[in-house]
Amino acid sequence: MGSVPSTPRKGSEFSPETAEYLIGTFVGDESFPFSSEFWQKLLELPLNVQWPSERVEQACELLAKNNFHTRHLAKLLFHLACYLQESMSTSGVPPLVYEKAANAVYISSVFLKHLIESGMQLYLSFDGDEAGLTGVLGDQTIENFVMRNVLNFIASVEVSPDTFLLHLELLNFLIIAMSTQLLCGPSPGANDVNPFLDAAMAQDSSLVGLVVRKLLLNFIIRPKVPFNRATYPIFYDGSQSSVLQRVGSAAANIVLLPFSYLVSSSGEGSRNPIADSSLHVLLVLIHYHKCVVSEDYSAIENNKSSASDSLLKENPHFSDNPYCKALEHAIDCELDRVDVEGNAHNGQHIKLPFASLFDTLGTCLADETAVLLLYSLLQGNSAFLEYVLVRTDMDTLLMPILEALYNTPRRTANQIYMLLIILLILSQDASFNSSIHKLILTGVPWYKERLLHQTSLGSLTVIILIRTVQYNLSKLRDVYLHTTCLATLANMAPHVHRLSAYASQRLVSLFDMLSRKYNKLADRRDTKLHVAKENSIEGNNFVEDVSTELQIYTDFLRLVLEIINAILTYALPRNPEVVYAVMHRQEVFQPYKSHPRFHELLENIYTVLDFFNTRMDAQRVDGDWSVTEVLQVIIVNCRSWRGDGMKMFTQLRFMYEQESHPEEFFIPYVWQLVLSHCGFTFNAGAINLFPVDLHTEKLENGVVESPLQNGDFDKPEYQLDP
Repeated sequence: MGSVPSTPRKGSEFSPETAEYLIGTFVGDESFPFSSEFWQKLLELPLNVQWPSERVEQACELLAKNNFHTRHLAKLLFHLACYLQESMSTSGVPPLVYEKAANAVYISSVFLKHLIESGMQLYLSFDGDEAGLTGVLGDQTIENFVMRNVLNFIASVEVSPDTFLLHLELLNFLIIAMSTQLLCGPSPGANDVNPFLDAAMAQDSSLVGLVVRKLLLNFIIRPKVPFNRATYPIFYDGSQSSVLQRVGSAAANIVLLPFSYLVSSSGEGSRNPIADSSLHVLLVLIHYHKCVVSEDYSAIENNKSSASDSLLKENPHFSDNPYCKALEHAIDCELDRVDVEGNAHNGQHIKLPFASLFDTLGTCLADETAVLLLYSLLQGNSAFLEYVLVRTDMDTLLMPILEALYNTPRRTANQIYMLLIILLILSQDASFNSSIHKLILTGVPWYKERLLHQTSLGSLTVIILIRTVQYNLSKLRDVYLHTTCLATLANMAPHVHRLSAYASQRLVSLFDMLSRKYNKLADRRDTKLHVAKENSIEGNNFVEDVSTELQIYTDFLRLVLEIINAILTYALPRNPEVVYAVMHRQEVFQPYKSHPRFHELLENIYTVLDFFNTRMDAQRVDGDWSVTEVLQVIIVNCRSWRGDGMKMFTQLRFMYEQESHPEEFFIPYVWQLVLSHCGFTFNAGAINLFPVDLHTEKLENGVVESPLQNGDFDKPEYQLDP
């Protein structure tokens, strides 16, 4: 391929022919050394010229074909790392350095993504002619060198008008570079190839801490910087598609965020690209698990044993994730080095503004990625959980969570699980359960079925949890969801204070609904016993299935009785509305008085009923009792209630606990969220991490893609320990 065109004078324009020539040279079969002037000309190319989409397709395919010989991708990545080093090592960095770095990361992202989703080898090494670069690399690999500089730039360089686009493109690059996980199976294996993720994990702990802190600060601060458009002429005309826009949309199927956020007027301007991309990168990093082959497994593999794969799956060993550890050990920047209890904090612990993080999460929980971040913090970071539990404005977090659960039909099952687990984690604390009943809400505008005026946050939580169970009973029929809702209610029950009339009614109605389902199952089982005699195999299987479901609903009914019993045992004087609701619907308990699983709990309920029914009979009046009159009798007699005759049961306390392999749920879930939020698509046919609907549809821009629906995976693995 001939000589490289000379660089135009300052102020002159690159022609489309020059742009095509330079891109064509990059993807061609002639290898240009790292020191060639070609790289400078390529990276000075303004991205404001068009290129036909079919030529872009050819360009990606040509690079995939020739990269083994030219190693141009590795060389471009090396240039990217060098420009990032230059931008961090000097003061008063000229805009041209940022522009070249942005061009390098943009071109790298487009072609790297094509190679990854095509399953092509990346060839992240130099040939013999580039031996001189080993002095720069030392014992580092290309991917390690690149990731160190990318992460270092993100962590140490502030977002400014000159660096805004470069920050954003580097975050996009990280997502693309880490997307090799999409090619792996749902369970991390020893043969998974994730060079950039592994390189990120290998960075110094000090850099890891800075990266985690900066990504979270980006999420909190949500920088809105008016970047310098003069540096990036691509933004002069939003109607024009640049060479690399074309590369992105036609070949690599990538739509980079600056265009969707800063050029289009589709209403997405309310989102913050830096904050969103930072959160996506953080979630991928903290949930990554690298499977390490043990010596025992290696020996089995060497012996070609057929049991090797099953052994690794049953007993995997994962290397430590430094990003997860950094997040788990983060502390509040408001705390001194030694806290009030005299505990010295390790100097390596990152410090975060917990107050700002709390407030930001409260405003962002409509976004499923923010929900996952909140879960990760509460589940992994005890310091943040303690901070949340002492906040007096718990409605900041709970109201968006409850509103999301109220809109369950519009949420994915996985989002519902995350929200419910968050509530379960919070309900493990007695002070939380007490405080939410003392916070009074003037109104709940999004609750449409009933006007909720002057309702406590605790009563609203009970209402929404019961509503979620009822919706699940009629639509989803998911045992895990039922169990989590009821476990949370059980944790709250002993601490209930002045539960509202509506919440009390819903609690008793929940027992009634579950009992009707229980009775239907019992009738089905009895009816089909005759069928079992005629067809012993199929009939027995059917009866066994019904009996299993019947046992599940027996457990649910008992748990609801435990909840009601806990309120009446430990908090009756403070909850006259619960007493009224039980008295008003006391007939629903009658069929179960002699049931072996329920009779002990119902004895307590009937002790309460007998006490208050007797007081009612003693004050019998002519005509019917009004609600107000009945309630007044209950309130008066609550004061004299001493709990005589009540059996004391051990308080139920359910704890959330991750099972041994949470990565099998969280890694696919994180990537599903990233792909559905980040603004670009991925070749669905190449994804092995989670099931994808391969039905294709035509998009407006002429790109054919396989839609990645915001679907659901298997339930998150956790245990409820009562």
